[in-house]
Amino acid sequence: MKKSAYARAGVDLELGNSVKRTLPDLLASTHRPEVMGKVGGFGGLFALNVRKYKQPVMVSSVDGVGTKLKIAFEMDQHHTIGQDLVNHCVDDIAVLGAEPLFFLDYLGTGKLQPHVFENIVKGFAIGCANNGCALIGGETAQMPGFYQKGEYDVSGTIVGVVDKSRMLDGQKTIRRGDAVIGIASSGLHTNGYSLARKVLQEQLKLKLKRKVAELGCTLGEEFLKVHVSYHSAVQSLVKKLNRPGAKPGLKGLAHITGGGFIDNIPRVLPAKLDCVIRKGTWDVLPVFDMIQRGGKVDEMEMHQVFNMGIGMVAVVAAEKADAALELIKAEKHKAWIIGGIEKGTGVTRIV
Repeated sequence: MKKSAYARAGVDLELGNSVKRTLPDLLASTHRPEVMGKVGGFGGLFALNVRKYKQPVMVSSVDGVGTKLKIAFEMDQHHTIGQDLVNHCVDDIAVLGAEPLFFLDYLGTGKLQPHVFENIVKGFAIGCANNGCALIGGETAQMPGFYQKGEYDVSGTIVGVVDKSRMLDGQKTIRRGDAVIGIASSGLHTNGYSLARKVLQEQLKLKLKRKVAELGCTLGEEFLKVHVSYHSAVQSLVKKLNRPGAKPGLKGLAHITGGGFIDNIPRVLPAKLDCVIRKGTWDVLPVFDMIQRGGKVDEMEMHQVFNMGIGMVAVVAAEKADAALELIKAEKHKAWIIGGIEKGTGVTRIV
């Protein structure tokens, strides 16, 4: 069959349409009753059930995966990238107490490779299904000459909802004496890969497919560990510690992404209070020790670039700290009391 002029120019519309025909089956696991219409329209449709909320507030976020994609390209493993993106976006809105409703993705590439496309979308579907979030649409752009061969970029937009009365606002509720709980990460999550790759691959000459004794796996496996979703843990904390009419036990949350402890926690702090993080109170993952030693990275910079083994920070009333730990651990996460709230100027202090 003769190729079209557009296909000869590098954009194969028929190939794009062919791989998209597999989408309905992939997306079935993410279906929610509020979803209307079919995937493939000009816009995704979602009929919010407003009867569930007294004052529904919509919460949205958009993000990408960063240079973690370089590892996926080198390993030719793409099935975890979609989960990373969904979970990252879910965690971003979870800090407000929001329930994720629906997700839309964007994939840009030079030449569409069916197995790569299917693996990425499978990851989106797994991430959405695990978080009770509908995957209602997206965009796949073929742009020959724009990306290096075999490379692509992904981003995603999530929309969620929270009742106004249950929305978390640490700047209004956090008080001196509150406890700070750290919830474990799986590894680098989706931040700090440019520095991690420079130190571990370029300076220490570690190979992605070779097992590293200190890590207990290959470097590639360590790098591609899936970003953890804290959705179920956050919802449990909100429901059990923040009952209507009572003083909130859960005061605020910070997703420890780019900017680490130093830049993220102050986003939820009142102006005259500091978050004091105490070193040695949680298990720092071996990969971070390797990066710090191998790259001779300053300790403060480590806590500003990486999550250091803590993917989410919860600020809770001191008398609710033990109950909060039990609830988090019941959701299969490791957690520790890693510090407290003290008088200050709205910054994070590592001591």
